[in-house]
Amino acid sequence: MIRWVYAFIDRPRALLDTTVAFWTEVTGTAPEPQEDAGFVRLRTPDADDWLEVQGVLDGPGGTHLDFSVEDVAAFTATARAAGATVTADHGSWQVLRSPAGLAFCVARWQGQHVLPGAANGSLVDQVCLDIGPAAYESEAAFWTTVTGWDFTPEPPEFDRLTPPEPLPVQILLQRLKEERSAGAHLDLACFDKSAVRARHEKLGATYVSEGSGWIVMRDPAGGVYCLTRRQPRH
Repeated sequence: MIRWVYAFIDRPRALLDTTVAFWTEVTGTAPEPQEDAGFVRLRTPDADDWLEVQGVLDGPGGTHLDFSVEDVAAFTATARAAGATVTADHGSWQVLRSPAGLAFCVARWQGQHVLPGAANGSLVDQVCLDIGPAAYESEAAFWTTVTGWDFTPEPPEFDRLTPPEPLPVQILLQRLKEERSAGAHLDLACFDKSAVRARHEKLGATYVSEGSGWIVMRDPAGGVYCLTRRQPRH
């Protein structure tokens, strides 16, 4: 059973400081570098942490999920049976890859349970998995099996996975119109997405496009994320 979820913001190592500066301002958190070089935990004063920045050495980065569970071995076995591959075995935590190539991690739950609230008009509370048409059905089945969460269709292009109890991050599946490598991005729930957009632009983000109920943005390190009309949890 998944007891907590982290969202990792992966950006080029050379832009780590830029990424941390932007996302700490956006989320009202404080940076705390970790023992492993290139990792910065975003600490929140009134809740358990749920965000971390990782500086990657290759490529533009993106976003990945980190699941905290009671039994790492059992979770990993379930994921492998559903089609995942283990790409790194660190004993107490594992790095895996979904059938469509999306990286994710699993580690032992440390008792986290206090949910974060909104800061500066928004809340990072969702990771959207962007999947091409050919891989979509099998990938959606994979994530449903691995998480054990409720699957809710949101036609025409989305499906949602909702955990049985509130967790800091839920999963949205997006069926892309064109074939390309699977990816993932952050979604923010906003009290007023236009006002949040204006604030983010002052912090160095740029507007990309607008959809039905969301605004696509690019952070100062080049990573894409969305501002949505969903209201923050609290």
